[in-house]
Amino acid sequence: MDRAPMTPEGYKKLLEELKHIKSVDRPQVIRDIEEARAHGDLSENAEYHAAKEKQSMLAARMNMIETQIASSEVIDPKKMTSMDKIVFGATVTLYDMTNDVEVMYQIVGDDESNIMEKKIGISAPISRGLIGKKEGDEAVVKTPKGNKEFEILKIEYK
Repeated sequence: MDRAPMTPEGYKKLLEELKHIKSVDRPQVIRDIEEARAHGDLSENAEYHAAKEKQSMLAARMNMIETQIASSEVIDPKKMTSMDKIVFGATVTLYDMTNDVEVMYQIVGDDESNIMEKKIGISAPISRGLIGKKEGDEAVVKTPKGNKEFEILKIEYK
């Protein structure tokens, strides 16, 4: 099985979500199923079917999280302070020459990417185009919306 890079923050979030599902969500669904069964005829019991469907969805999510945890390789960006080039975990400040704006992204595992938090997955086009670059370098990145040009202003590992 291939190991997927993940930040300690992403790993912690997965563990917390798994714990919440096991200790809060799943017991609640079990109670909901028991309560719905008490209402009688299960063939026409919408509450029972909804609770069973939710139970199935929770089981699938738990399985997915457990697989992600088992296949993850946690890499702490704070331990990469001597790096002078962009690698996994880097927080990069870029000048987007195409749109004339400054942007900042952290390169994280694909499962923890979230553009609203300025976290981009390691296999995203922008990440792939930046890996190996140093401060002052320019990168032309092929994106679904066309080529974008960036100048690397700052690289941090925090």
